[in-house]
Amino acid sequence: MRSGHRLGRRFGWLWGAYGTSALGTWLAFGAFPLIAVQVLRAGPAEVAALSSVGAAVGAVVAVPLGPWVEFRRKRPVLIATDLVRCAALLTIPAAFALGALTFLQLLLVSVVVAAADITFRAASGAYVKTLLADEDLLVANARFESTTWTTTIIGPPLGGVATGLLGPVATVVADAVSYLLSAVGIGAMGGHEPPPERRRPRSMRAGDLLDGWRYILADATLRPLFFNTALFNGLVMAVSPLLAVLMLGRLGFEPWQYGLAFAAPATGGLLGARLARPLAARFGQHRVLVAAGSLRAVWPLGLAFLGPGTGGLLLVMGVELGLIVCCAIFNPVQATYRLQRTATDRVTRTLSAWAVTNKATTALLTAVWGVLGSLLGPRAAIGLAGALLLVTPLLLPRRSEAHLSEPEPTPSGT
Repeated sequence: MRSGHRLGRRFGWLWGAYGTSALGTWLAFGAFPLIAVQVLRAGPAEVAALSSVGAAVGAVVAVPLGPWVEFRRKRPVLIATDLVRCAALLTIPAAFALGALTFLQLLLVSVVVAAADITFRAASGAYVKTLLADEDLLVANARFESTTWTTTIIGPPLGGVATGLLGPVATVVADAVSYLLSAVGIGAMGGHEPPPERRRPRSMRAGDLLDGWRYILADATLRPLFFNTALFNGLVMAVSPLLAVLMLGRLGFEPWQYGLAFAAPATGGLLGARLARPLAARFGQHRVLVAAGSLRAVWPLGLAFLGPGTGGLLLVMGVELGLIVCCAIFNPVQATYRLQRTATDRVTRTLSAWAVTNKATTALLTAVWGVLGSLLGPRAAIGLAGALLLVTPLLLPRRSEAHLSEPEPTPSGT
């Protein structure tokens, strides 16, 4: 690493832009369902469609954007996707002020934002790989992870206050402004971005749309990691609605207790993000990836034993704390591992395919677990997801399949 882990002025601008937009996103956490319920009087089916269908369709829309972005300069793409998200979100307060807001508009905006999110993440991953040396990637990803958890802690409470004082669309305005500020920050980075090494013909072949998946599935290291992250993330997110039903319904927790159960453990994300780099430096990226990836799968099963009262609240907080610490260690190591493994001219397509699969898998499993929750009950469905999560470590890359150049573990005491 360079002395003091200085990653340069340009990365500083990018990091600041990421933090600004992440804060806006968490300020507006839950804003769309809230608007749907309070303003449009939407029912449970419509609210579920807003979160699942919007993400799924947005993922499909993003599929052709990966190959298209691969052979273009990434910084203009980052700015454009920020501005698209800003413009799309601003249509909501505008329509609300005119009394013309509809559920269809909320759904369309969620699709546009989801597609732009996937495109932005893929382009930013490719841009970071060209901006920094390989040995600095883990430091950068750990900083992004730490920023994510910081904004997760402070964003929703501030958003709740803003909603209470200014109304349900206030946080949507804040989110839109955050994307505008992010675009300004990325534009202020300066510097020269070299053009992509290879130019694409004007017409895009149909096979190009699948190139990201082909690249992942052909790689003995990326392939298991791809299936592991898609299944793990999908199962964890699928039980969230069932946990809300169980806690707020049958077990009688107050809304503030429900919020506290997930907000307080988010501090573990800061700890995990800070531990990721020193653990990888000491034990090697692969060992940390497997250990953290295995440990994070153990925690969710405990939610099946959730009971009422203080003991139940402490159980949820303990499970979430352990899960978040392990995820915050795993995520930056996994992101670095993936970038180092992927050829520079394939990064955007690979990350797009990865994100599309994650969103689609989460949407599908959320729908399936909604049905299972109705048939088996929330507790049984949560327990089934927890049991399946115990199998996910089997999908982590084996040592014999890892061919990355990574630092040797340092001796104890150095």
